[in-house]
Amino acid sequence: MSTPIVRFNTKDRPEFVKELRTKTYAYFKENNISQHANANMKIKTVFMLILYLAPFITMLFYPFTSTLLFYSLWAIMGVGMAGIGLSVMHDANHGAYSTKKYVNQSLGYLANLLGVSHVNWKIQHNVLHHSFTNIDAHDADIENPFMRFSPTQESKKGQRFQAYYAPFLYSLMTLYWYIAKDFDRLKRYKNDDLIKTQGLTYGKALTEIILNKIWYTILMFGAPIFLTPFAWWQVIIGFLIMQLLCGLILALIFQPAHVLEETQFFEIDENNSVENNWAIHQMTTTANFANKSTWFSWFIGGLNFQIEHHLFPNICHVHYSKISKIVKETAEEYGIPYHHHTTFYDALRSHFSLINALGTGKYDEQLKTQ
Repeated sequence: MSTPIVRFNTKDRPEFVKELRTKTYAYFKENNISQHANANMKIKTVFMLILYLAPFITMLFYPFTSTLLFYSLWAIMGVGMAGIGLSVMHDANHGAYSTKKYVNQSLGYLANLLGVSHVNWKIQHNVLHHSFTNIDAHDADIENPFMRFSPTQESKKGQRFQAYYAPFLYSLMTLYWYIAKDFDRLKRYKNDDLIKTQGLTYGKALTEIILNKIWYTILMFGAPIFLTPFAWWQVIIGFLIMQLLCGLILALIFQPAHVLEETQFFEIDENNSVENNWAIHQMTTTANFANKSTWFSWFIGGLNFQIEHHLFPNICHVHYSKISKIVKETAEEYGIPYHHHTTFYDALRSHFSLINALGTGKYDEQLKTQ
């Protein structure tokens, strides 16, 4: 069975969308600026690749016996892994990095260097999450059997402690992708008839995933075991350090962008419809944070400007800071919310406050009193 089409309300203030797009693209035209990667983005790409690959090359070819150094190099790789995912692969798989298709495809394929299928990533992120943000049973990013991320989801007894065990589950994110999620998701996407959105058959996609898992496993485990003086179990510990650190970083960046006290959550009605048009829906389900922190924004791929990213995923993130002024002013003009937290800490606090309320049932109690 195919995933149902969600119908957005095209009659809901269409002038907002038109004016927003006109002003935003006029900014690039008037300033003679490409909406794709600039020199800053290219420097960042090289930096992130070095941050990920240099520690690995060092442990393989520079002789040392310090266990602390060995594990530290894996930890640095975890940070680099997150940096590639947030800053490079992400833009490329959105087609925002370059006007050249082969450049986007090549850099988007870096997901496989992180142990994740770029095909599955694009379906979950581009097709499902960006199209159906915070819509229960459609947005794969708010699906988790152990967590309740939306008030529209069923409350389970064990979730009362979810605010406390969430960081542990978050850290497992990329490790789960590597071990099982790619195969589980591909089977689901086959049943939902979504694999064809990437121009692939199920057999070809499965073959690609298997081959990529094989070479990634040989690279990450085989090379360190045979080329370093460390035992196999130490290599596994190092690999886990990298994966768990990367998973935690990624989750703590993405979750405070949508699962917050002020963002809204939706279910489709009997006509597969939601109340807002697509752009306004993105505004109500998305939030920014720490927009004044230049270095933070640089490292996380401008995803603290999540509103701009959801409205214009085809624009490279290095431009989000500039166009955010246009988005905010236009939203205020039409009385549309522009959710923003001044600091990253405030966004995290809102996120954990919400999942605590959802897990303990306090959120449902508040709804009953309103």
